[in-house]
Amino acid sequence: MRFACIMITVASALASCGPEPKQLTNAPFNTNIPLDEVMAHVMDPAAYAFWGGTGTSYTVDGDTDLSPKTEAEWKRVEDGAAMVVLGANSLMLPGYAREPMADWDRYASKVAEVAERAKAAVERKDTTAMRTIGDELDAACEACHTQFSPSPAKEEPGVSAPAGTGK
Repeated sequence: MRFACIMITVASALASCGPEPKQLTNAPFNTNIPLDEVMAHVMDPAAYAFWGGTGTSYTVDGDTDLSPKTEAEWKRVEDGAAMVVLGANSLMLPGYAREPMADWDRYASKVAEVAERAKAAVERKDTTAMRTIGDELDAACEACHTQFSPSPAKEEPGVSAPAGTGK
């Protein structure tokens, strides 16, 4: 029995010494959808889905906590954060990247990193972290928009951008 355990351990160690996984290069990425449409159809709805589950809505009729209440609402908010990660990664594909590319990639990477933390906060159902990260996500998006000046985005019906965003 001891010999079998040693052999399994040695075999596992040898297997981990194999060649590095092959990296894909020159993959045929489809970047035919114009950047402004990527923002309008992917990034904006995804961000608004996340933001729609964070914060408080203040009206003359009273205050409403926007935190998800049902599993379907939690899923919608988490889906939004996940789509922001994927959308930000897509922005770094050849065909979407803008000059200066180092700045573009830095902004897109920051948005992806913040959205990944947003997704993790949603998974933990940590509404306090979601609010804080929601503000960070807004700041990361606005920093990119300041340098790269997109055309004004349309606001999602029934969902407001975070306070102070001017959206």
